[in-house]
Amino acid sequence: MLGHDRQEVVLAGLLSGLAGYIDAVGFLNLGGYFVSFMSGNTTRAGAALAQGSFHDFGLAAGLIGSFVFGVVLGSLVSRYAKDRQRWAVIGCVSGVLFVAAMLHSIPAVAFLAPPAMAVAMGAENAVFERGGEVSIGLTYITGTLVKLGQHLSRLIAGEHNVGWVRYLLLWTGLAVGTVLGAVSYGKIGLASLWIGACLAAVAALTVARLKI
Repeated sequence: MLGHDRQEVVLAGLLSGLAGYIDAVGFLNLGGYFVSFMSGNTTRAGAALAQGSFHDFGLAAGLIGSFVFGVVLGSLVSRYAKDRQRWAVIGCVSGVLFVAAMLHSIPAVAFLAPPAMAVAMGAENAVFERGGEVSIGLTYITGTLVKLGQHLSRLIAGEHNVGWVRYLLLWTGLAVGTVLGAVSYGKIGLASLWIGACLAAVAALTVARLKI
């Protein structure tokens, strides 16, 4: 996070907001399961298995598998896009979200929309990938909060430290996106995916134009 310039940090905050938006929509639609927070789904899968609730276990496990598939997809796009890495990955995320929105609009295959959302969220993590490793995690925030706390401790100890601002921005993006996603879902349900897909498309075009 500290090795990125301001434009990249702002982009990370906005994409974290998109992740929060989509995760809130998925969470409300699935009644407490996530499309980007796989730690939560892992806990739910384990608890469901222990209680013999195989339907809930299958749902959580399916979302985890879809997310991992998305990570693979995003990493492959990043690898082959080379100098067009970021806008190509964001464009991929937008495309998958459009697919999810279309699946939702077809009753016979509407059940595939949440897994497609998880694929999109997995792919998004490849936006900031360096040497095959993620330098900024966009869809999971626990590590960001740990870093925020560490940098605040240095500030309290008297060190000149402004790095905490970047981590706070990333968390704030996710939090604001979550609120907006919940509000949107309350008004138009899974049709909210169209908004998320369009926002991702705008982000991809902006990144391509600004060459971030």
